[in-house]
Amino acid sequence: MSLEAARAADVLAQLCDRNRLLAFAELVRRGDDGATLSDLARALDLPLPKAGDACARLVGLGLATGTGNGLYRARPEGLRDAAAAVDRLQPIAALLADYPQLRSNFSHGRLTGMPPTLSERTPLLGELLARFLALEGLCDEDEINRRLAAVTDDVAGVRRMMVDTGWLERDRAGTTYGPGRPIPQPVG
Repeated sequence: MSLEAARAADVLAQLCDRNRLLAFAELVRRGDDGATLSDLARALDLPLPKAGDACARLVGLGLATGTGNGLYRARPEGLRDAAAAVDRLQPIAALLADYPQLRSNFSHGRLTGMPPTLSERTPLLGELLARFLALEGLCDEDEINRRLAAVTDDVAGVRRMMVDTGWLERDRAGTTYGPGRPIPQPVG
């Protein structure tokens, strides 16, 4: 695991603590006005030391600014940075960068929606997924399903779309798949 991924995992794991999560949410809610430790302790119905510990951890994680009895403010971009680091670890992330018109169909490295059937994005999605599969020969259906499951929950629908758009070929029995049309070389 990369250092960036380990840091993202630590940020997300630290927010599993109820007091830290509540403190972060309250600081986000208060925006630029922020809150003192006593404000947070009162708002969250926590003893002052617990509110102080939560804030100290949030500051250490880069999710808040402030010190001691001063004013604390949320730094939500720290959470966005952690989420972006996790996104970059997704297996399709590097390929998706070359298909900006398909970004709205993905969330956190997962295909969340297929483009309309007659859209020019449908063959592009097939091309992106063909690059992702990187087939060099024949594969059985289980292997294709396993690979596609890394990026979609609708494995059968995506596999069918790839066959329909020519990016994947299937034998007559429907059990063996291979690469379809040649994948164009990247421009640039």
